[in-house]
Amino acid sequence: MKRWLPSPWLSLALLGGWLLLHDGLDAAQWLLGAALALALPLLMAPLRPATGPLRHWGTLTRLVLRVGRDVVRSGIEVALGVLALSRRPLRPGFARVPLELREAHSLAALAMIVTVVPGTVWCELAPDRSVLLLHVFDLPDEAAFLAHFKAAYELPLKEVFE
Repeated sequence: MKRWLPSPWLSLALLGGWLLLHDGLDAAQWLLGAALALALPLLMAPLRPATGPLRHWGTLTRLVLRVGRDVVRSGIEVALGVLALSRRPLRPGFARVPLELREAHSLAALAMIVTVVPGTVWCELAPDRSVLLLHVFDLPDEAAFLAHFKAAYELPLKEVFE
């Protein structure tokens, strides 16, 4: 089954998307949509990365909830920081985060977390994946930021993926 239909949910989504994009639901659109829904995942299968090892689903759930909370909290802090810019000067800065993560899936997840949390920007990853350079919107205490970052994100990702 996996040989002919490597991604059944993707095929179903492609078929549904095809039918939504066309006005009629005639047989020709169904056949063309089904052909595309079967052919595209087969053609793209060699390009898909191998699935990562997921362990400790409880840790992953706590990490997702923590990221959600940090997104809301950070969004409010950035908004208040921009609004109060004339009263309190910001201290933006670059933080060099020494990384213990090496696995590609865990680094990709970390990149998504950094991207989604307001006030942080992923700037550079060292070629040997040992140091991550982040730009932080307000960085009054780099040591405290590093401790929070490693405990909140790196440690759970290491537990989940490595």
